[in-house]
Amino acid sequence: MEVIQNRQTKRKANWKKLSLWSLAILAAIIVIAAISLYLYISRSLPVTKGEIAIGSITSPVQVTRDDNGVPHILVKNERDLYIAQGYIQAQDRLFQMDLSRRQASGRLSEVIGEATVDNDKYFRTLGLRRAAEASYDQYSEEAKEILDWFAEGVNIYIKELEENGKWPIGFTLLGYEPEEWKPIDSLTIGKYMAYDLGGHWENQAFRYYLLQNFTEEEAYDLFPSYPADAPYIIGADKLNIEKSLASAIIPPEFNGSNNWVVSGEKTASGKPLLADDPHLSLSTPSIWYQMHLQAPKMNVSGVIFAGIPGIILGHNDQVAWGVTNTGPDVQDLYIEKRNPDNPKEFLYNDKWVEATIVSEPIKVKDKKTIDYEVTITRHGPVISEFAEESGKEDVLSLQWTALEPSIELEAIIEMNKASDWKQFEKALELFHTPAQNFVFASQDGTIAYKANGKIPIRKQGQGLLPVPGWTDEYGWEGYIPYEELPKTVNPEEGFISTANNKVIDESYPFHISNDWAQPYRQMRIQEFLKTDEKLTAEDMMALQMDQQNLQAEEFVPIFIDNLDALLNGNEKEAIAILKDWDYQDSKDEAAPLIFNLWMKKISDVLFQDKISTEMRGLFKGQKQAVDELIRRAAKGNEGPWIEEKGGLSNVLHESLKLALKDAEKLQGTTISKWKWGEYHQIYFPHSLSSVKPLNYLFNKEGSIPVGGSSVTVQAAANKEDGTVNHGGSWRFVIDTADMNVGYHLVGPGQSEHPLSKWYHNQMMAWVEGDYHQTYLADVKGEKLTLNP
Repeated sequence: MEVIQNRQTKRKANWKKLSLWSLAILAAIIVIAAISLYLYISRSLPVTKGEIAIGSITSPVQVTRDDNGVPHILVKNERDLYIAQGYIQAQDRLFQMDLSRRQASGRLSEVIGEATVDNDKYFRTLGLRRAAEASYDQYSEEAKEILDWFAEGVNIYIKELEENGKWPIGFTLLGYEPEEWKPIDSLTIGKYMAYDLGGHWENQAFRYYLLQNFTEEEAYDLFPSYPADAPYIIGADKLNIEKSLASAIIPPEFNGSNNWVVSGEKTASGKPLLADDPHLSLSTPSIWYQMHLQAPKMNVSGVIFAGIPGIILGHNDQVAWGVTNTGPDVQDLYIEKRNPDNPKEFLYNDKWVEATIVSEPIKVKDKKTIDYEVTITRHGPVISEFAEESGKEDVLSLQWTALEPSIELEAIIEMNKASDWKQFEKALELFHTPAQNFVFASQDGTIAYKANGKIPIRKQGQGLLPVPGWTDEYGWEGYIPYEELPKTVNPEEGFISTANNKVIDESYPFHISNDWAQPYRQMRIQEFLKTDEKLTAEDMMALQMDQQNLQAEEFVPIFIDNLDALLNGNEKEAIAILKDWDYQDSKDEAAPLIFNLWMKKISDVLFQDKISTEMRGLFKGQKQAVDELIRRAAKGNEGPWIEEKGGLSNVLHESLKLALKDAEKLQGTTISKWKWGEYHQIYFPHSLSSVKPLNYLFNKEGSIPVGGSSVTVQAAANKEDGTVNHGGSWRFVIDTADMNVGYHLVGPGQSEHPLSKWYHNQMMAWVEGDYHQTYLADVKGEKLTLNP
């Protein structure tokens, strides 16, 4: 017996020893694999120090990357400048650049597969690349040279990678290598930005859907104003908007921005201050790439979209500028009547007119090429058939300023070199799309504002609804003259601010837009700037990070007045928290969570059972519409949507119950412990991080709690799950008393390489408002010399 026990004990010891060895070996394998993976990925890190012979350039180029990875390019001539700019951008962002041109050109399926076929069909239908090709011929020889030089620089880097095989990891994971860069690629990315900033066709489609599916009273209750041409439109043949357009790729609703300039009379330095923070999608890498370009006749610093030469926003040594989206109605949908006997013809002034048919074959990874055709009427491409069979009798076509030839790069070149307002305003005349609110400040003390771009003048209507395409009674008859676009220089108030709000009063003779952002950001900015205290750059940064929620200030008292008699235990506790709230959307408080979930649930109570999720995706003015429904109801004018749900008090009570139920699921039943930041978090997702376990490589930091919301100056709009996916993609402040330094934030960082020290180094800075300084002179950092 004792012998048997000894054998068992020995066997257990051996198994234990073997298990420990196995674990040790496994651990060693994991460590070796991790080290091997690290070494493999790190080999594609770009060279940022020392010297590289790249050829092509005529004299050595000095590139200094500062502590935040911002490249400062110093050259002796502009040819070398733009070659170097293309090369350096490719070093840090080549994978992003390639995906950007593919997205805009409708060529993602070639490298991703079937999942992006609808995306490609949509962008082939829009024809951004066709518009870029048409634009190229309009450019001056100087601009074409710049495009060529930039492309040459990108291609030098691509050639290096072809020779050494050190491809960025994104190309390796997707199993392809990029084609050479072409000037049209840069222009196509520029056209994509016009798409991203929209033009309201989806609002026209949604209103048409309302008129098809609801009573006139219900439909008009959600319109921004009563359409004078509505009776004629209602009589048109019925189109299935939900089926034909629900799959369209719609830009985020909150694409907008804040910007303002303050006169030297109101500043501590005695010179103007300028602040700008464009609100776009937040991702890894950032949509913006920060650079400083210095040549004998140019010294400019700021940001540009990866894949485009020049600097689109920022400052030089004499002037500074920033933009917000004007949001004009620059898109119109036309109802086109197709010839039942010839699907290529459409009715126009009692005659059948042949459309242009463009072949757009879509290559799909590991699948057969899809034969795809785009039909283009006299107004523009037919967009209502990309997701379903073509050949319908009635279709919708799209007219849009961005589909016309335009020369924005010419404007950028001139803006970069401008030394005063006169030169800058002249440059803006060349910037046609997207239409933007430009603010300007210069060291000579001038502050100015101009809404630029092509904004159509319509024969009839104001862009509220699709209009008949079979007659010349509707359509465009030119654009608002440049000299008559909204403008102000050195106003008496001492400041100018814009936040996608209505830009001019009813006395203005031209129509600009039916759809404006909620007014709360602009109200808060103006409230702040009206102070009698002398303002500083630090004040401007603080305002960009301001979390005051003026929407809550307006509506919480209305909610309380309408609910006091209906509340139970946990509802009373929630209301008590709101009563004590200072209306700051702080990440550490419960009140912002209650209020913001409540506002969302009001929309759900009103619309969820009557308007499909797909169609609500086209309802881009939903938040503004709900605000107005509540305002009118609080004044005793309950419209049909609120009446049908039992009146304002019932709508508020039902939505509050739903909001509290959701909050309890998220954070438990102890309301006092709820925190906005536990739900509202920033992630900066990489395009490949959705494929696990790649998230551990591309988004290893995870999510970070953040304050603000979609209506605060610190813009931070979130998805259904609370993930903040939209906000200040670049924050910038400058005091023109010292044009050498600008204050910047580019979250999450400059580099797309996951092992770069500049990959996510600005994530926490973005959350906390920790700006970095970028200089025009005396730059310190890692030095790289590019040699001929």
